[in-house]
Amino acid sequence: MDILLWIVFGGIVGWVASLIMKTDAQQGMVLNVVVGIVGAVIGGWLMNYFGYGGTSGFNIYSFLVALLGAVILIWIVKLLR
Repeated sequence: MDILLWIVFGGIVGWVASLIMKTDAQQGMVLNVVVGIVGAVIGGWLMNYFGYGGTSGFNIYSFLVALLGAVILIWIVKLLR
């Protein structure tokens, strides 16, 4: 059940991040999920690095942390292109 929650959470986060970064037309549903999950890992790592908690479940704080990581991930990919 946890993996299903990660997929749904990642899809929502990836989709919102792609809207913010204006890459929604370039990404499909699968890429949104991947960006959201990897973004949650990046955001959690960054927040732990700065002394705050990372992602801790399906809540607003975790959503914002994952969204921060996903936006950073998309920004880095756009820089490399």
